[in-house]
Amino acid sequence: MTTTWTIAQLDRQTSDGLVTTAHWRVDAVDGEHTAGSYGTVGFERGESFIAYASLTEAQVIAWVKDKLDVEAIEASLAAQIAAQKNPTTATGVPW
Repeated sequence: MTTTWTIAQLDRQTSDGLVTTAHWRVDAVDGEHTAGSYGTVGFERGESFIAYASLTEAQVIAWVKDKLDVEAIEASLAAQIAAQKNPTTATGVPW
């Protein structure tokens, strides 16, 4: 299973560029099976400050991951993919 983390959007203060919220997405792929999760993380002004124009997606992803239980999120995606591979329910009619 391969997981890919991305930042979909950033909310910031226009006065100084302080990022207040990151909207993140993680997608997992295992062959033809996929699962995804989306969420937001809020930030407050810290001791250090990186100008908005100087931010990289990798830096913001690192901030997001620091605030989340990455292991639990990725385990949930793995469980979703496992359920797709081995479904326990089905729909349809026998005719």
